[in-house]
Amino acid sequence: MHYIFHDGEERDTLKPLTWTRPVADLRLGILTLREKWLLRLPKSSFSYRSAPYLGGLFNLIQPPAEQRCHLRAAALASQELVDAVQALRPGQKLVDAQGEWLASLGDDANEAVVFKAKVPMVRRPFDLFSLNAEAIEADFDLLTAGRTSAPLSQTNTLIGDRIFAEPGAMVEASVLNSRGGAIYLGAGSEIMEGSLVRGALALCEGSQLKMGSKIYGATTVGPGSRVGGEVNNCLFWGNSNKGHDGFLGNAVLGEWCNLGADTNNSNLKNDYSEVKLWSYSSGRFELTGLQFCGLVMGDHSKAGINTMFNTGTVVGVACNVFGAGFARNFIADFSWGGPQGFTEYRIDRVLATIERVFERRGRSLDQTTTDILSEIFAQTASLRTGTTIAQ
Repeated sequence: MHYIFHDGEERDTLKPLTWTRPVADLRLGILTLREKWLLRLPKSSFSYRSAPYLGGLFNLIQPPAEQRCHLRAAALASQELVDAVQALRPGQKLVDAQGEWLASLGDDANEAVVFKAKVPMVRRPFDLFSLNAEAIEADFDLLTAGRTSAPLSQTNTLIGDRIFAEPGAMVEASVLNSRGGAIYLGAGSEIMEGSLVRGALALCEGSQLKMGSKIYGATTVGPGSRVGGEVNNCLFWGNSNKGHDGFLGNAVLGEWCNLGADTNNSNLKNDYSEVKLWSYSSGRFELTGLQFCGLVMGDHSKAGINTMFNTGTVVGVACNVFGAGFARNFIADFSWGGPQGFTEYRIDRVLATIERVFERRGRSLDQTTTDILSEIFAQTASLRTGTTIAQ
């Protein structure tokens, strides 16, 4: 069977994170949304129904209608949901108790089958950290079922029995407490000495916690990322860095982000009121229903030393933020500056920086990535209205 992951309306409501990837490739817990489905659907192929400009990196080619099943990318897969999808007959669609579409077999599926169990959905960026504890637990069970953890050094204090280390994971002289949530250590990951970890934690392949890290509240450290300081309920996607002291709470950082030393964010307003967050789909700030909500940062964005982010801040793709004081709560994609004002971060300078960053990780900037970023730069031009254009 060929499965097609549909972005749907969540493509707009999840920006800036979905400027650079389909919805199905958002990481939540240990795995991406797509991986949660495909690990339960062996011997299947897949593609995406997403923005055409992403086609160079993500497969948008789809087979004939009779061979394909359509899936809502924003829905979190469970074995119960997967079983319901596999039970569909041609012409049937699966909907939840409120009638929202979840899946369909074939292109002209009109016969509704109701899935009565609750299906968690990733609709807004803050859903990622809100659902992360649940997702880590489910992914942990899926990935470790019937397996034995690699041994960990006796220099550590290990509390609870939901700690799993893949081969090559290294931990020394640290405290890992899994009584409040599972702790998953990916292949080749490392926790340096003196770290204090309270689960749930997903430390993905090749990622690292720096010396003396304090991690609590369901946190994901994506492949190749490096994290230190105090972190509470955050997600760092691939190759992003927060390598120094400073607090980050209730936050989501895309890929290839970097936070300078002593960067901090607020995740709670002084008056304890509900947090508002910028919405790309409505073009305004919207209430989140949350008291705790920190930072959302798109791919390739950077923050200089001692940067401060206010409660409920959204930073777009490829921004460079620096300077004393709090910057605005919405920083448009491809912006350069800080509290004293912003200019447009020219695409040639963005690409030059990315090329240097990639070189440090043994990669090169290809034309496909260049084309995608150039398209995002063009599409977000109106968001930068009012900034000074850099010469």
